[in-house]
Amino acid sequence: MAVYIALSILTDEGRKTLKDRPDRIKEVNKEIEAMGIKVLSQYAVLGAFDFITLLEAPNNEAVLKLSVELGSRGTVQLTTLPALSVDDFIKTLKQ
Repeated sequence: MAVYIALSILTDEGRKTLKDRPDRIKEVNKEIEAMGIKVLSQYAVLGAFDFITLLEAPNNEAVLKLSVELGSRGTVQLTTLPALSVDDFIKTLKQ
């Protein structure tokens, strides 16, 4: 399984939803897991993004599907980055 970093920005509609239903975050995480993607950790952050989520997914296609599904709701904009552990990165450079 590959690791991905999802950077999320809430839309106005997304902020309204969370204000009214803060537990919606956990509900969405369950929906993500039902898509075969594991939420490894998640953080609410300050700055250019509202959340940073570390995901484990079987492939790029699964993450693309996730991005389209969540983005189509109009509550969040996602930037998703594939990630490689530093140890794996070093191993790759030595090959």
